[in-house]
Amino acid sequence: MHIFTDKSGMIEEGAKYLRFVAPSYFFMSVSQVFQTVFKSIERVKTVTALTIGALLMNIVLNAVFIFGLGPAPAMGASGAALATSVARAIEMAACIWVSLRIKDIRLNLSILFRKNSDLLRDFAKFSLPALGNEFVWGAAYAMYSVILGHLGEDIVAANSVVGVVRNLASVLCFGMAYGGAILLGKEMGGGSLEKAKKDAGRLWRSTTLAGLAGGLVIALSFPIMSRMDKLSPEAVSMLRWLLLSNGASIFGATVNTVLICGIFRAGGDSKFGLIVDSACMWGISVPLGLVCAFVLHLPPVVVYAIMFLDEFEKMPFIVHHYRSGKWLKNITRDFNPAAKENPQ
Repeated sequence: MHIFTDKSGMIEEGAKYLRFVAPSYFFMSVSQVFQTVFKSIERVKTVTALTIGALLMNIVLNAVFIFGLGPAPAMGASGAALATSVARAIEMAACIWVSLRIKDIRLNLSILFRKNSDLLRDFAKFSLPALGNEFVWGAAYAMYSVILGHLGEDIVAANSVVGVVRNLASVLCFGMAYGGAILLGKEMGGGSLEKAKKDAGRLWRSTTLAGLAGGLVIALSFPIMSRMDKLSPEAVSMLRWLLLSNGASIFGATVNTVLICGIFRAGGDSKFGLIVDSACMWGISVPLGLVCAFVLHLPPVVVYAIMFLDEFEKMPFIVHHYRSGKWLKNITRDFNPAAKENPQ
């Protein structure tokens, strides 16, 4: 917590929260693998039911542990973390239980120790760059939080409120992007490249419109969000500008996400996202944010807006790569032991 802020009160509360929320990341890592498998075999309704169930459970447990309903003690922020961990643990158990009842999935611990050189090479080629991309992106956003954490409690409080409305407004956009990747991957894997190209264009246009709508929702949500939490007058003043910055940012994020995580990865093109995010976020936005915050000492809202310009810095390169069509490939491979040939 000392990395993220120098405010003693925030450090103490944050440390308590992290101790309780830490187990949830293990539970989530297991359940996310199962849910990805369910999606890949077109069991999307199953994933939706599991996700909604976990969300509702988390909401109920939040009320119980934060405010101390019934026999539970009032735990405040620590209660929110505990609720998340408990909900994630139950979600993981539910995923395992469901997988045991789906005939298309044969859960067997022995498969964890099987070796397949073709699969390993494909994983290294297609999955490791995507993993690196997510790490680079996530680390950059963590660095944004570090910068904001040292600019004062008001900007942190305002940003926490903005995070709620941003997540709600982006659900449709990012859901379309990741869901579209499954559909496009299936079409490309089946050899229908022209159909995949046309559907990719439709996915890009529709998701962009959803991102524009989400951005407007965020920008216009100030009257409601300013009353959602007990914020200081300074934080309320910052909230208005943060919502406007996020309204623009979410539009850019939607365009970039549907292309990088949806369309490009469906064709196995996972390196481009790693390159462009590394260059723009770590080569421009993070250094620029540090300079503006700690050298130029610009107002926190200005620093915030500058950091979130990264979506528009990389957008021209991403759109150009999309138009080039280099991502349009069939990367499926026949793993039949009797017919180990080159990719079809």
